[in-house]
Amino acid sequence: MKFLEKLSRIAGNYFSVWIILVSVLGLLNPSIFAWSLPHIPLFLGVIMFGMGMTLKGDDFKRVLLQPKAILVGVFAQFIGMSLIAFLIAKTFNLDPELAIGVILLGACPGGTASNVITYLARGNVPVSVTMTSISTILAPFLTPLIMLVFAGQWLPVSASVLFVDILKIVLIPVIMGMATRKLLNNSIEKSLKILPLVSVVAILIIVGAIIGANAERIFTSGILVFIVVILHNLMGLLIGYTIGKFFKIDEDKIRAITLEVGMQNSGLAVSLANVHFGPLAALPGALFSVWHNISGTALATYWNRKDSKKNAPHIHIGKS
Repeated sequence: MKFLEKLSRIAGNYFSVWIILVSVLGLLNPSIFAWSLPHIPLFLGVIMFGMGMTLKGDDFKRVLLQPKAILVGVFAQFIGMSLIAFLIAKTFNLDPELAIGVILLGACPGGTASNVITYLARGNVPVSVTMTSISTILAPFLTPLIMLVFAGQWLPVSASVLFVDILKIVLIPVIMGMATRKLLNNSIEKSLKILPLVSVVAILIIVGAIIGANAERIFTSGILVFIVVILHNLMGLLIGYTIGKFFKIDEDKIRAITLEVGMQNSGLAVSLANVHFGPLAALPGALFSVWHNISGTALATYWNRKDSKKNAPHIHIGKS
């Protein structure tokens, strides 16, 4: 068990590196991950089950204790990122499948990676975890509605089918995970330490599969998609930080909101896009998985250095 715990820490600490390596591998040898394409919803369900096992009832009580930060953040997450995605798709005149993929990415809830990055950034982790939880619970209702409003002009969108699928691969596994932890309680605490390893492996398989399935398109139009993904992420981070400042929220909570808004559940975007709109629509989500971990880690590093300089002792040299 200790070996698995150590392996889990390594997997989490160097997640960005593994994502890049798997992406390159999938790009150069697509057949490696081809077997996993039909099973992407299953892998995402495993990730969501693991997320549910890490949640407690207290996580949701924080909405009452810190309502402003969480409500502002969740609003910026769904509305801000969706609107940015729509404007980007229009501005760059994206192909219908790519446009759908970008908007779906913007309409998804926050991902668990943001919780880890918030911790590294010295942000408010409880706010981050609660935002992830609340946005995940709201996703079956808001994501299909947002897709219907923003994406229907490119391709037909069945909000009811999306609702059912998000229930099956997100909400039900999360609830099952929470119920499992409640029932087994202390006997399951040790296994929680290896959950990051399971989640990382599942995400790596998903990303490798989608990158591999779109290898040819990446070589032809990958630069455009990557620019779109980077722009979407950076504008999301900017909106998260700006809205936090506007509402005069504490700095540590602003950091949590910033990262939560900018870092979407790209695994969900990939899974839904692949099932409903085709592998090309899943490409923005797969590339986002690579990029948002890089940008999030870079931002956390910047904030850490800023804090270090602020807290460094100042030596005053007077005249003798």
